[in-house]
Amino acid sequence: MTTLSLAKAINAGLRRSLGSDDRVMLMGEDVGALGGVFRVTDKLQAEFGRERVFDTPLAESGIIGTAIGLAMRGYRPVCEIQFDGFIYPAFDQIVSQLAKIHKRTDGAVTVPLTIRVPYGGGIGAVEHHSESPEAYFAHTAGLRVVSCSSAVDAYGMIQQAIASDDPVMFFEPKRRYWDKQDVDLDGIPTLGLDDARVVTEGTDLTVVAYGPMVATAVAAAREAATEGTSVEVIDLRSLSPIDFDTIERSVAKTGRLVVVHEAPVFLGLGAEIAARISERCFWMLESPVIRVGGYSTPYPPSKVEQYYLPDIDRVLDAIDRSLAVQ
Repeated sequence: MTTLSLAKAINAGLRRSLGSDDRVMLMGEDVGALGGVFRVTDKLQAEFGRERVFDTPLAESGIIGTAIGLAMRGYRPVCEIQFDGFIYPAFDQIVSQLAKIHKRTDGAVTVPLTIRVPYGGGIGAVEHHSESPEAYFAHTAGLRVVSCSSAVDAYGMIQQAIASDDPVMFFEPKRRYWDKQDVDLDGIPTLGLDDARVVTEGTDLTVVAYGPMVATAVAAAREAATEGTSVEVIDLRSLSPIDFDTIERSVAKTGRLVVVHEAPVFLGLGAEIAARISERCFWMLESPVIRVGGYSTPYPPSKVEQYYLPDIDRVLDAIDRSLAVQ
């Protein structure tokens, strides 16, 4: 076991994929000699060369367009979008081309492209550097959308994403980049890329979260336990498709559900989860599904982002409101 931060775990996963498959290449703004602004690709260019780990112009549409062509020719490119808010110039390439090529060719052409997106707030960044755009892509058929929350998952999931023949949007919670965990670098992932994970088991209420909010949900569950409430926390991991079976099994046990994400509540992933679980678990639910998330406003300046982002208190408040319904 090796103790790694989430960022270093992604680096180790990228290194393993590069070493095991010559078709894998990394591309993006400053991913080469600099190793990316978060140093996620640190030293990989020195190890694998400039032909496989290379810098691109500051043009996200060009990055993704080039990578689509490479993927169609049999390569497995991994693109880094430097910050979440920079992805919008590439939006047309992703949702109009990348997501549809496999279907448009009746399965004849695969596009094994992984797009890494550092996302979310909590690092005191300036404007356009703390977005949560995952719902745009989860809404688009033809894309796999995943988000890791821990170093162990980051190491395994990035390798699974690169090995997938489908295009994968790989969202990385930037404020968790420095969270550390013991990682088995020789291990094989025990969960599929589409599987949710039960992080903590409980009997009174289920909390579903993903990415940066998993640690917050776990902390809230620990606090609730001091007051005698047993909370089960599920890390969604895959945002499209969603592992509703795991959520349903948990709700069948607890009868209550709270969904937490950083993105605005309005039309966020929580809305889809609440609707599906209300349909599938109507007779099991003891109270309505409650959603906790960002407010329906543009992301605020960094000095006040703590008032925008869901915290332990807001999760605990949702837990209390759910338990209050008898």
